[in-house]
Amino acid sequence: MAINVTNTSAADPLSRHQILSWVNESLQSNYVKIEELCTGAAYCQFMDMLFPGTLSMKKVKFTSKLEHEYIQNFKLLQAAFTKMQVDQNVEVQKLVKGRYQDNFEFVQWFKKFFDANHDGREYDALSRRDYQELGGSAKKGSARQPAAVAPRPKPIVQNIVRVPPQGETVVEYSRVVPQVRPARSAGTKASPSRTAGGDSLKVQELTQQLEDLKGTVDGLEKERDFYFGKLRDIEVLCQDESESPAIKGILDVLYATEEGFTAPDEGGEIEGVADEQEEY
Repeated sequence: MAINVTNTSAADPLSRHQILSWVNESLQSNYVKIEELCTGAAYCQFMDMLFPGTLSMKKVKFTSKLEHEYIQNFKLLQAAFTKMQVDQNVEVQKLVKGRYQDNFEFVQWFKKFFDANHDGREYDALSRRDYQELGGSAKKGSARQPAAVAPRPKPIVQNIVRVPPQGETVVEYSRVVPQVRPARSAGTKASPSRTAGGDSLKVQELTQQLEDLKGTVDGLEKERDFYFGKLRDIEVLCQDESESPAIKGILDVLYATEEGFTAPDEGGEIEGVADEQEEY
């Protein structure tokens, strides 16, 4: 039987980066965004780590890309929860949509649940899932094969016999004739050279790095909005009870600014920006 925890049973919540680091180190996975946990595969393997035998690892869809496969994984998780008497509602329909806040709140709870039940035993995550890749950045397919290089044509050696006028010695010599490749027709597609192939690979790597950075920025923006909303709720509650000394102290912390910070005017324009707009 598992040890049950609640969402408020631990102190400070972990950040997005701390959560992803914990998941990737524990499962030897490649998650780069919280939203990727919507497949449910990571939670299934965590349950296999905590309570071996509670679910069949062969039924888990580790490389799932479709929503109905995500649902199947969460059904396995719910069955394992029931078996171990875990009192936690799993809102499957919300989680499989891949929204940041829903998945972030659930993985925060699961981390507390993991810490309460993990006994520290060694666990080979890769072998338990038959070395399948886990995480959105994992790429399917075999390694890139080097492009075949066309063989260089061999030179043709011609034996030439010059027939001299009557009475002179016959002279025989050889001449090397270079073989010329046939001209490529206009409709034939040119094969990329080694240099072009290298440039193409570099472009793909840079494109992938750009996509990863975009994903990181998107996650940070969602995390910022999430915590801003929490602070805004606290502010509204404090304003209703602003006469209390303790509440005033909280409001002072909320409204405190760092040295050198200038709040924008009521019109929303920041000094310097408005001047530039007037010039145009």
